[in-house]
Amino acid sequence: MKIKHCLVELDALTKTVVKNFDYDFDGKTVFECIVKPKNPEDYNIGVIHGASGSGKSTLLAEYGREKSISWDQNKSIVSHFANEKDAVEKFTAVGLGSVPTWCKPYHVLSTGEKFRADLAMNLVDGGVVDEYTSVVNRTVAMSASIALARYARKKNIKITIATCHQDVLEWLEPDWSFDTKDSSLVVGRCLQRQPIRFGVLEGNTSYWGIFKHHHYLRQDIQRGAKVYLCYLDKELVGFSASIYLPGRIPLYWPDELATGKLRGKWRGHRLVVLPDYQGLGLGVRFSDVVAKMFLDRGLRYFSKTAHPRMGEYRQSSKKWRATATNLADRSKSKGNKTKWWKHMKLDTKRICYSHEYIGE
Repeated sequence: MKIKHCLVELDALTKTVVKNFDYDFDGKTVFECIVKPKNPEDYNIGVIHGASGSGKSTLLAEYGREKSISWDQNKSIVSHFANEKDAVEKFTAVGLGSVPTWCKPYHVLSTGEKFRADLAMNLVDGGVVDEYTSVVNRTVAMSASIALARYARKKNIKITIATCHQDVLEWLEPDWSFDTKDSSLVVGRCLQRQPIRFGVLEGNTSYWGIFKHHHYLRQDIQRGAKVYLCYLDKELVGFSASIYLPGRIPLYWPDELATGKLRGKWRGHRLVVLPDYQGLGLGVRFSDVVAKMFLDRGLRYFSKTAHPRMGEYRQSSKKWRATATNLADRSKSKGNKTKWWKHMKLDTKRICYSHEYIGE
């Protein structure tokens, strides 16, 4: 332990309180500080945990100072980053995957969204984060922690965290952790995160009202879409809709097409995971499960997205195969003079990822 002290002025109010409560005080406070542990120098995630008032913040200062963030109320939160790539990577790294949220000013965000935005700004090599997850529910804490740990190890950066919540240790899987209660240091990723298990059930388009405000594109939906819902611990967390290609949209499974030479084609139409659950990797896995259901029935399944997290996942996944229009700039194509193909509106303004699901 290190001994430190601080001094305050004995003004009139302080003297009155000291006198009324019979507290012997001369303006000097002496307190003990925990000595910095001998943690590994080379790490990605380090965690200091313990009760409030146990010296976590003082010890965290040994690892650096938390970045002071000034949010301009007249600008979107995404405008505060160096460039588009930096913003997308860091928002994704904290589970803030909603494009509409990126375009809002900081002061209108929810408490959970503000926590994630602040965290994204602190994702720098050598960064420190105090009072980690203290202001958010445990669902947000879990999803943000899993996403943060994934990013830190992928980018090989060093992040040190102080928190009073011990449950984040399982989700972060830190390279070292220090308990201020008994000054014990644990080195190595000894805690193994439990697998996330989710269920998928068939639904209908009436559920779209719960999710539409969180989608990064249009909020309309095809009436004949095939809908699946994602559940996590009995909580409805995800929505997926698919539409039939290339012409009519039947309200039933076209099983007869699968038995002939012509294989029915379906396309992903809408996919949303509720904000509190973004960062867990549910979106890409939910998409895989839905696509597999179509493939298992002898049908072909295609999907197009402009979202970088989903697109890059499919680029590296062996389950998805890029189509001829993958990352193609259609705005410069001479042959693309119409914006409509069959019943689908073609996207000529954005460069999108385009893939077909081929399975394992």
